Amino acid sequence: MIRVLLADDQALVRGAMAALLGLEGDLEIVAEVGAGDEVVPAALRTRPDVAVLDIEMPGLDGISAAAELTTRLPSTRVLVVTTFGRPGYLRRALEAGASGFVVKDTPSDELAEAVRTVARGGRVIDPMLATEVVVGGPNPLTEREREVLAVALDGRSAADIAARVHLSPGTVRNHLSSAIGKTGTSNRVEAARRAQDLGWL
Repeated sequence: MIRVLLADDQALVRGAMAALLGLEGDLEIVAEVGAGDEVVPAALRTRPDVAVLDIEMPGLDGISAAAELTTRLPSTRVLVVTTFGRPGYLRRALEAGASGFVVKDTPSDELAEAVRTVARGGRVIDPMLATEVVVGGPNPLTEREREVLAVALDGRSAADIAARVHLSPGTVRNHLSSAIGKTGTSNRVEAARRAQDLGWL
């Protein structure tokens, strides 16, 4: 029996996945959580073979939860199942220790097979996304550029961003200018949105 933990902040989606996977004779849902910071405590309690994680969750995003889980409980394999099929998310999830990455419109029989493959120690990656990652190359943004762009998403000024990230306004402008160049956009908000769309933030 493969023990499965499900983490998704949308109760309806989480419940549907639990119901579908629960129909499989060899899969047992041992925990369901709705926030990223609940993943590790639930996993330490229930010792799942596979944790199926969404990316965008409150408390802690799924990629950060995957990194923490693979450090604290390396015997649990991670399968990311997300609405957001972005190449940057795939790359970051794999770097965080995930063994699989599929999108939520994957048919239920394929999702169940992905759980089995990951539990056996294999890898499952959405083929279209894998191609985009290879073609698109790595995330060109530095950690600081990602940090300032994340704050720039809602249109904040350089001074506001500087106060939030504890840097001087001049340094923030330099990071923003570099990020705008790397994203091929014309201003900080466009750069932030482009980086978000690519899964770089």
